[in-house]
Amino acid sequence: MKKHFLLLTLALVAILLVSCAPTEMTPIEEGEKEETKEPIKIGILGPMTGDVANYGQGIAAASELAAEEINAQGGINGRMLKLIIEDGLCNPKDTTNAVNKLVNIDEVPVIIGGMCSSETLAAAPIAEGKTVVISPGSSNPEITFAGDYIFRDFPSDSIHGKASAEFAYDVLGAKKVAVAYCLSDFCVGIQEVFKESFAEMGGEIVATEAFEQSSKDMRTELTKIKNAEPDLIYFVGYTDSTITFLQQTKELGIDVPRLGVETWSDPKILEEVKEQAEGIFYSIPFVPAAEEFEAKMKEKTGKPDVTLGSHHAYDAINIVADIMKRVGADAEDIKNELYNVKDYPGVSGTIGFDENGDLESAEYTLKIIENGEAIDYEE
Repeated sequence: MKKHFLLLTLALVAILLVSCAPTEMTPIEEGEKEETKEPIKIGILGPMTGDVANYGQGIAAASELAAEEINAQGGINGRMLKLIIEDGLCNPKDTTNAVNKLVNIDEVPVIIGGMCSSETLAAAPIAEGKTVVISPGSSNPEITFAGDYIFRDFPSDSIHGKASAEFAYDVLGAKKVAVAYCLSDFCVGIQEVFKESFAEMGGEIVATEAFEQSSKDMRTELTKIKNAEPDLIYFVGYTDSTITFLQQTKELGIDVPRLGVETWSDPKILEEVKEQAEGIFYSIPFVPAAEEFEAKMKEKTGKPDVTLGSHHAYDAINIVADIMKRVGADAEDIKNELYNVKDYPGVSGTIGFDENGDLESAEYTLKIIENGEAIDYEE
């Protein structure tokens, strides 16, 4: 028994000595968290279904492309990016549900979206103070004042509305314009800027007609516009309403120039009303040639066109990734660093944010549809 007791005693002493031996590991100090390798979640918000789904699906694909490239290079200091895609359906109700999930359940530090202005304006009060929002396509002027955490790398309609008025008055020579616009945040915002700017130039607004975003019949509004005898019609609407507008202006024999905005770049429009679209004009934010990015997008989506907002979503993911590599994935830290972004060389152009989270500058291009193709308009 004594022998057994002695062996047990020696074993216990050995265990104590091993447990007390110094190691090369650095102890975690009080309050310090162990480093995690969990993925960093980023929300993607846009109209994944509905009449402007081409744009939502485009920003989702571009975001995925950026995340895939970042993850292939080791992610964010060893942590992979994980995208959570939600459908805002280009309206406040569905956006509210989607953003509440992203912010309060998924707890994402960043949302890339919305695409539509109504999505971003609905997301802002939910995300403010908790989650950074960077829109790759929302242009309503009110977004400028939507919150400290709200950014966009897509230009404001406070610039675009004025540019459209200059195109109408100076380039297309219109002096009397009729305006038709949908009842959404995007349409309302830009048409207000357009009308104010056009009047300041000396032009006359001879008719203003509003319609529901989902409208399938505009004959009443277009008849009033025809009777006003404008030199040009300025139309602001999304894809399906634009198709209706182009069809019914032809039906009613309205033969004056028609000027639209960036939403007219949706490939679906030419697919459905190629003949009726011949000769129309639209203005769109200038994006420099980005052949490598566009080739990768076409390969990823299997589609021949890279849609509006895709370049900006790709840039937004890369800007956020660069910041997180330096400061981590805390929303407030990311927000603070975004205000310092200046002269970032993105595929959508050079990006810098002002004190309101807006782009510091923007350029626009006037397009015309000729032979079923959108080309730059030259006087």
